Amino acid sequence: MSSFRAADSGRHDELPEQQHQSASGGGLTRRSFIATAAAAAVLPLATGATVASASAPAASPGTSPGASLSTPTQPDFGPNVTVFDPGMPASQIQAVLDAATQQQVSNEFGSQRYAFLFKPGTYNVDAQLGYYTSVAGLGLSPDDVTINGEVRVEGQRQPDGSYSALTNFWRSAENLAVNPTDGINWWAVSQAAPLRRVHIRGRLFLFPRQGGYSSGGFIADSAVDGQVINASQQQWLTRDSSVGSWSNGVWNQVFAGVVGAPAQCFPNPPYTTLPTSPRSREKPFLYLDASGGYRVFLPAPRHDAVGTTWSGGPTAGSSIPIERFFLARPTDSVHAINEALAQGRHLLLTPGVYQLNGTIKVKRAGTVVLGLGFPTLTPLDGVVPMTVGDVKGVRISGLLFDAGPVNSRVLLEIGSEHGGWTDPYDPTSVQDVFFRIGGAGPGKATTSLIVNSDNVLLDNVWAWRADHGTGVGWTVNTADTGVVVNGDNVIATGLFVEHYQKYNVIWNGEKGRTIMFQNELPYDPPNQAAWTHDGVNGYAAYKVADTVKHHEGWGLGSYCFFNVDPTIHAARSFEAPVTPGVKFHDLLTVSLGGVGVIDHVVNDYGAAAQGTATVPVDVVSYPAS
Repeated sequence: MSSFRAADSGRHDELPEQQHQSASGGGLTRRSFIATAAAAAVLPLATGATVASASAPAASPGTSPGASLSTPTQPDFGPNVTVFDPGMPASQIQAVLDAATQQQVSNEFGSQRYAFLFKPGTYNVDAQLGYYTSVAGLGLSPDDVTINGEVRVEGQRQPDGSYSALTNFWRSAENLAVNPTDGINWWAVSQAAPLRRVHIRGRLFLFPRQGGYSSGGFIADSAVDGQVINASQQQWLTRDSSVGSWSNGVWNQVFAGVVGAPAQCFPNPPYTTLPTSPRSREKPFLYLDASGGYRVFLPAPRHDAVGTTWSGGPTAGSSIPIERFFLARPTDSVHAINEALAQGRHLLLTPGVYQLNGTIKVKRAGTVVLGLGFPTLTPLDGVVPMTVGDVKGVRISGLLFDAGPVNSRVLLEIGSEHGGWTDPYDPTSVQDVFFRIGGAGPGKATTSLIVNSDNVLLDNVWAWRADHGTGVGWTVNTADTGVVVNGDNVIATGLFVEHYQKYNVIWNGEKGRTIMFQNELPYDPPNQAAWTHDGVNGYAAYKVADTVKHHEGWGLGSYCFFNVDPTIHAARSFEAPVTPGVKFHDLLTVSLGGVGVIDHVVNDYGAAAQGTATVPVDVVSYPAS
C-alpha cells in the first residue's frame, strides 16, 4: 500500500519538536545441551482495531492477543498492538495477556508478533512474556505506569524435567514500574530480551524460579530498589542504572555507570565495573502527552553517565508527534516505505514479518526507525534489507533482521562503503537490533551488520547464526561474520555475536570501545580442515585489525562447543595488534564440557580452555602489566 497512515505529510525538519531538559545528569552448558521445546499451538491473529478500553467487551480466555475495540483518535498501529487503559477491568486485560502467553511462550520460530502498551495508571495484572512479545508503558516516566503483579519471563521445562532459560530470546519490557506481589520479579532470559527504563520496586531474579541455566542479558536506564540475584547468568551487562545490591555471577557481570554496582574485582567474584558509561543515548520510546496525543521521545546523548535518565527529573531530550511517522505494516511495499522516508517521515514498524523485495533506504539526517513487537525484516532474492546513508543522528531500534534463503551481502549497513563523517554529539545509534541466520528456515548472509560511519553507538546488538531450529547446518545457514566496524570512535555496549563461520567480529576502525562482549564460536565445523585459514586453526571471535593503533574492551567472553568434531582447536578467541593503545580488561575463554579446545585467550597469551569441568581461563589485562 502506498498511502500514509498519518495525517501530516510535511517534512520532518519543518515542524518544531518538544524539548525536555533533565534535572540530573555457575552455568555449565549452553543451548546444545537442551532439547528444543515443542512448538505451541498457534492462535489465529486478530483483525481489526487495536485499542482496549473501559467500554470494551470482556475478553474470554481464548481471546487473541490483538483483539479489542478502536477509538476515533487512536493511531492505527495494526492488529497486533493492544493499548490498555487503566479503566479497563483487570480480568479483561489479564485474559488478553494470558492468550498471548499461551500462544507465544514456546513459539520460538513462529511468525506471530505482539506489543502491549499501557496508558498511564495502575494495573493489577500478571504479564508473562513469551517469544516476540513486548510490553511498554506510555508515560513520560517509568513511574507513570505501575503494574501490581509481575512482568516476568519463566524458565522452560525440559524433557528431563529440569528448567532452562537458555533459549528465552526476543521479548522486552520498558518504561514501566513493577510492584511484585511477592517482592520478586522473575526475568529468566538470555539474549535479545532487554529491560529498559523499568523500575522494579522490589527484588529482581534473573534465572528460572525452579532453578536452571541462563545465558546473558541486558539492563539499561533502570532502577531496582532491592537486590538483583544473578545466579546462573553467564554474562550480563547493566548500564546507566541503579540497583539495591547485586549477588552472584558465573563468568562475567559487567556494570557501567551503575549506582550500587559491586566493586571491580574480576575474576573472583567476576565483576567488571566501570564507574561511568563513556557515551550513551537511550532508545526512543512512545508516550502520551498531556492532551492524550501520541509522541515518540528521543533521549539526549550522555557522556560519562551515572544512573538513570529519569530518577532525578524528566529525561533530557526532544519528542516527535506520531503524525510525522509512517506507520508501516507487513503488507506495505518497500516502495511505499521509501517514499515516506524520502518525504521526510520517520518510520514506525508495527509487529509482523516483512518480506522485502528491495532495500529500505534511510537517507535523511535525524530519521527515527522504531520497531514495536519485534518486527522482522526478511530479504527476498538476496537483497540488502536496510541501509543508512552518510548522515548524522539516525536512530534504529527494536528490529529483528532474519536472513532469507538467498545470500545477502549484508543485512544492515550504516554509512556508505567509503564511510562519512558523522557528528559525535549527534551520533547514529543501533539499539535492541538483532540478526538471525537460520533457525526459522534456511538463511544466508555474508555479514549481518557493517558499520562504516564514525561515532556510532551499538547498544544491545545480538547477531546469531542459529545453532538450532530448522535450516541449520554448516553448508545450510552460511554466514562469514556477524559485525564489521570500519568507522572510527564506535562504541558497543552489550555486543553479542555467535556461531559465525569466520571472524565473528572484525574491528577495522580506530578508537573503538566494547563494554561487554559475549560469543560462542561455531558449534558445527565438520573437521579442522574446514575451519582453518593461513595455517591457523579456526578464526578468532573478536579480531582487531593489524593496522589499528587504539582500541579498548572490557568484560569480553568467548566459548567453544565443537559438537560435530570435538577434536577441533581454535588458536585463540581474541586477536589484536600488540601496541600500547590496544587494551583489553577482564577477558575469558571457556570450553563447554571440554567439547573442543581454545588454545589461547588473546593472541598467544593465556592458557588453553579445555576439560570437562568447564572452568574459564581468565585474563585480567592485556597487554599484561
